[in-house]
Formats: sequence, structure tokens, C-alpha cells
Amino acid sequence: MLKVLAACGNGMGSSMVIKMKIEKALREMNVADFTIDYCSVGEAKSQAASYDIVVASKHLIHELDGRTNGKLLGLENLMDDAEIKSKLAESLA
Repeated sequence: MLKVLAACGNGMGSSMVIKMKIEKALREMNVADFTIDYCSVGEAKSQAASYDIVVASKHLIHELDGRTNGKLLGLENLMDDAEIKSKLAESLA
């Protein structure tokens, strides 16, 4: 099972939106077995190690360097479906 964590600055609205966009992208890519959680970057620092992919904005993702063996995806635009889908595809290839 693919485990994905969506993180944002304070763990409220934008991480939930990112979660929904990741879910949509994975379904479009025919990935069936996945789970997605969301939280603040602060919480992600202690949780990242248990995820295959961690997604956050490009200016926050560096805070998670070295905290997971999974892939870190930094997004330029959190609302850009195409960017999310292409970065997920790259990380799953």
C-alpha cells in the first residue's frame, strides 16, 4: 500500500485540499491501494518516516529533509492538478 502525507504550514485547510487533489490524481493514474493523511509541517517532522511520499509546498518541503527514506515532493502551486499529477507520476516511476 502506498502511504502519502500532505503537509502545510499549519495543518488546516491547504493540507486537506492537497490531500483531495492527491487522491484524485492517484485515482486518475489507476493507483488503487493507497492511503493519504494530512497535517502541519511541524507534525510531519515526526511522522514523515512512515510515509512513502510526503507532499508540501516548495518553500516548506526542505524542513523535512532527512526525516524520511520516502520521496519529498515540493509543489510550486498547491492548487495545480497537473503539477501534482506529474510529480506523483515521477515519484512512482
